[in-house]
Amino acid sequence: MDTHASTFPLIISVDDHTVEPPTVWQDRLPGKYRGTGPRIVRAPVKEMTFLGGRFKPVMGAPGDDGPVGDWWVYEDLRRPLTRLDTAVGYDRDEIRLEVITYEQMRPGSYDVPARLADMDVNHVQSALCFPTFPRFCGQTFTEAKDHELGLLCVRAYNDWMVEEWCGPEAHGRLIPLTLIPLWDPELAAEEVRRNAARGVRAVAFSEIPPYLGLPSVHTDDWNPFLAACDETGTVVAMHIGSSSRMPSTSADAPPAVGSTITFANCCFSMVDWLMSGKFEQFPNLRVMYAEGQIGWIPYILERADVVWEENRGWGGVADKVHRPPSELFAEHVYGCFFDDAFGLRNLDAIGLGNVLYETDYPHSDSTWPKSREVGEAQMGHLEPEVVERIVRRNAIELLGLTDDGLWDGPR
Repeated sequence: MDTHASTFPLIISVDDHTVEPPTVWQDRLPGKYRGTGPRIVRAPVKEMTFLGGRFKPVMGAPGDDGPVGDWWVYEDLRRPLTRLDTAVGYDRDEIRLEVITYEQMRPGSYDVPARLADMDVNHVQSALCFPTFPRFCGQTFTEAKDHELGLLCVRAYNDWMVEEWCGPEAHGRLIPLTLIPLWDPELAAEEVRRNAARGVRAVAFSEIPPYLGLPSVHTDDWNPFLAACDETGTVVAMHIGSSSRMPSTSADAPPAVGSTITFANCCFSMVDWLMSGKFEQFPNLRVMYAEGQIGWIPYILERADVVWEENRGWGGVADKVHRPPSELFAEHVYGCFFDDAFGLRNLDAIGLGNVLYETDYPHSDSTWPKSREVGEAQMGHLEPEVVERIVRRNAIELLGLTDDGLWDGPR
């Protein structure tokens, strides 16, 4: 691994992404489902827009004019691979919303040895990876018509994640993040326990479940799932966009508007959790916000404490939130960033133990291959032991890694 003369710690990234190989589900689903389960089809694009936080691609028919790309086909869903799924290696001004094929993406997006090589280039030791086709918390399978098939797809993804993506070839450097069947909290609890038994310590969840037509965290519906996470030490990981609705202001707002305010859903979600009573009900529960950045956190904690102190009598939380929200945050919530100089200047107001580092490989926001340089520039004012906590130690403790920063699950 390249460490040339730098004292910056080897990075443990808690938010990278995998682009699933074409055969993940075809290799694992029962034969009767292979014609309806997720599969790759090469076809032209007829139309594709991304406005108001909504991505709307339309697949053309064979022989139609238009750029050709690889599309995931699943029930009625047609979802293309795009340059935004895997943008590293391209100049920022060359990145467009366009369809691509597997041959047009960087192999590290889907191939383990290539990923490890790209991590070496970027001074990254270990990485936790969110999905692409299932979307950030498995919404693809939740929205499907056939939940029997959906459950098989969730389990197939998790088996691939644990056994192949994070398997022996990864040498402990890739950290598993699994999915749950969001439509059934009891089945979700079973899946958490199934994966925890093989060393998994992180599960993806929606930042704002009601946006997916699911119960909010203020209900008791999620308690079986939360109890399983509490008992197994499984971290609830929520990525921006895991509610299938990116923040925006209008139906015609350009993507730049939503990209600027991507933290907003994390902000709303965190207030939900802090005012839900779940952290007192499940004292070992931990949640993390991937790609939400951290600079916004101090004010929200200040405001939440004021509301709890002055308005809890009529605010509907006096009977379930018995401590200041900022105290609950300190024990249960983690913010993840890759480029937030303002947040790093306000660590005292956030909490050193609540901050994690990420590189967002291979997305267009990624700091690859300069994540070390970005970190050095933004953390140069901090003491080495503080940098070590942010870049490595907090992730090691949260995700149950070895002292060397590796996943010690099945080999």
